[in-house]
Amino acid sequence: MKLDAKIPPGPIEKKWEQHQLDMKLVNPANKRKYKVLVVGTGLAGASAAATMAELGYQVSAFCFQDSPRRAHSIAAQGGINAAKNYQNDGDSVYRLFYDTIKGGDFRAREANVYRLAQTSVKIIDQCVAQGVPFAREYGGLLANRSFGGAQVSRTFYARGQTGQQLLLGAYSALERMIGLGRVQMHSRHEMLELIVVNGVARGIVTRDLVTGAVSSHLGDAVVLATGGYGNVFYLSTNAKGCNTTANWRAYKKGAAFANPCYTQIHPTCIPVSGEYQSKLTLMSESLRNDGRIWVPKKEGDKRAPHEIPEEERDYYLERKYPSYGNLAPRDIASRAAKEACDSGRGVGKTGLGVYLDFAASIQRLGESAIRERYGNLFEMYARITDDDPYKTPMRIFPATHYTMGGLWVDYNLMSTIPGLHVIGEANFSDHGANRLGASALMQGLADGYFILPYTIGNWLATAKLEKVTADHPDVKAAEASVAARTQQLLSVKGKRTAASFHRELGQIIWGECGMARAATGLTRALKRLPELRQEFWSDVNVPGSGASVNQSLEMAGRVADFIELGELMCLDALEREESCGGHFRTEHQTEDGEARRDDERYCHVAAWEYVGESKKPIRNVEPLQFEFTHLATRSYK
Repeated sequence: MKLDAKIPPGPIEKKWEQHQLDMKLVNPANKRKYKVLVVGTGLAGASAAATMAELGYQVSAFCFQDSPRRAHSIAAQGGINAAKNYQNDGDSVYRLFYDTIKGGDFRAREANVYRLAQTSVKIIDQCVAQGVPFAREYGGLLANRSFGGAQVSRTFYARGQTGQQLLLGAYSALERMIGLGRVQMHSRHEMLELIVVNGVARGIVTRDLVTGAVSSHLGDAVVLATGGYGNVFYLSTNAKGCNTTANWRAYKKGAAFANPCYTQIHPTCIPVSGEYQSKLTLMSESLRNDGRIWVPKKEGDKRAPHEIPEEERDYYLERKYPSYGNLAPRDIASRAAKEACDSGRGVGKTGLGVYLDFAASIQRLGESAIRERYGNLFEMYARITDDDPYKTPMRIFPATHYTMGGLWVDYNLMSTIPGLHVIGEANFSDHGANRLGASALMQGLADGYFILPYTIGNWLATAKLEKVTADHPDVKAAEASVAARTQQLLSVKGKRTAASFHRELGQIIWGECGMARAATGLTRALKRLPELRQEFWSDVNVPGSGASVNQSLEMAGRVADFIELGELMCLDALEREESCGGHFRTEHQTEDGEARRDDERYCHVAAWEYVGESKKPIRNVEPLQFEFTHLATRSYK
């Protein structure tokens, strides 16, 4: 497999501008002749579908929810980054670019990241024009706050519900196009196969989750905007419906899967409280602007937080990383929390928690100011824990939140399958080995509103596409594959639920490929996961049929894909013999417990190529070149 990133030549600040001039265009009258399929209608998918329909393309959009408004993008809380420099604190496009490269531990493609930073300034204008109610200062100007890994305030926000407000903006644009008949919306449809004709992506096979009907949808380009795979851990902050099935179908049809071991653990989540839990709840990183993180200095100290005097508290992030303090990047803050708990200083009944304390900020600013900034987050915490965070410190602990790995794409956001574009969290392109806070919303909207509409036009203008009809052999083969897989799941008639397999998978992946990884544990996981896969296909029980609503069938298909993805994650983690960002190999750390990269051997993207069932995939490499930044040991001290 050849990995050609198609990075334009020239100075980094001119690459995207020149590339836009060099790309071929589609005549406005001809755009009506082309059909684009968009799978997923979160921020990336909704913005892409709306923008391409506005341009004149025929668009069909698909989501498995009952409405695009239910996409997981709605759960994003803290904010969206943009290099506007409204605070006049030294921010710039270059600084956002460098912070993102450094935050990703120098494992991202420079050209893509710089384009993201450039595009960020347009996103805010677009969203304000749509009516997104960003927070404003007293005089009416847009407000900013800080997020991890930055020493400037560049994060725009709408209290603790920024994702919801941004999604409503994209949703309104999408609904307008649906109303005009330019977008055909297929809700409650799940993509179960990619249709590839003569090496080119030309359609998808979906299952109607209400009627069970399986149908093919054909077009001239396919866009996957299906999010990340964090639910492979079972317990995560992701919505329960989030899955990897669309990406995994594409991977098995020839799309390379890049850096699957790069997963992000978010440091501020409500801790696990019992085995009955099926998901975890995020507490926004924005809380670290005003909250101080600490644990008792003494091991096994079970006193209530108000009984522990100041001198007996360890504000460990402020101690270890004085330049950034509580706003150290997520991977570093998460490992520091784990280290504190592993040393016996964790808080709460399980000992798996640290305090996030707002007492000093409330004393300095007043409770009303904190309530104005974080009121809905405090209310959510109180409802879940029955504690009042205005009076008692929050208890938090790291949890799976985001995945930096995803399908490999070039500069044009096209995968290794021609015609298959991948945007948002579903691709690997912009965050390296660790995403900085408030950058996911930025990438999703940059891809959907401002990048894909250009690059997909270039594909359609230059590709010579044959006519494909529903009776084409490759279309029929894809439909048959879906039918056979569905029947296989229904016919096992075993004794275990898909959820029980998912829980066991999550325990394996969290234990061996979570915040810390080691060769012994990864090897152990790679021995156990094929056994679990075999047990699944011989003992899973899927009641009902495929001819109507069947959520057990939906879950079983997704869990089967998660088990296979888990193997690839562990294989990728085992073969990357270094520590970088969220990938922390315990064998590769400095004396003070920080990640130790190996730039000589691993300054590259690992893109895995599927070669068949039960065969080891091929590890392809895209070298990363750093011409405009210099490789350096990442330090936040």
